[in-house]
Amino acid sequence: MADFRTINPQEIFDNPFKLIGSDWGLVSAGNYDYFNTMTISWGGVGIMWNKPAAFTFIRPQRFTFEFIEREECFSICFFDETYREALSFCGAKSGRNVNKIQETGLTPQFTEEGVPYFEEARLVLICKKMYSSFLNEESILGGEPVLKNYNGDDFHKMYISEILEVLSK
Repeated sequence: MADFRTINPQEIFDNPFKLIGSDWGLVSAGNYDYFNTMTISWGGVGIMWNKPAAFTFIRPQRFTFEFIEREECFSICFFDETYREALSFCGAKSGRNVNKIQETGLTPQFTEEGVPYFEEARLVLICKKMYSSFLNEESILGGEPVLKNYNGDDFHKMYISEILEVLSK
């Protein structure tokens, strides 16, 4: 874990609205042999069932969805602004069609359990799924979010995950 130190989730001082909403992040899942990553800009952090938690939303069409579904744990990595182009690439291209790691030059690292994350990140959340459910039109109050964000049945799946470990530079 080059240059990283483990901190308590309560020691994260980043503004969560900026961290996930405007700074973006990469969510990564898989193992040493095969993993994928994608950019996220929806989500949050907080407390769920008395545990520090991350809230992540992924559409089923995304290649990373297969990895998140299959694995118990995943990472969410946050970077400084110099990596904006790499994050943009990882959000615009599918890992089905391109090698995102080769194209962006990001350096994968792995926890002892094999959860992928990136050496270039400044903050890493190692997460373990606790709950998942698809968003649906009937449960979204008011029609604007549905009209603005969904055409058809491509609703995101929400994952509420315990933050097991926080790595910080």
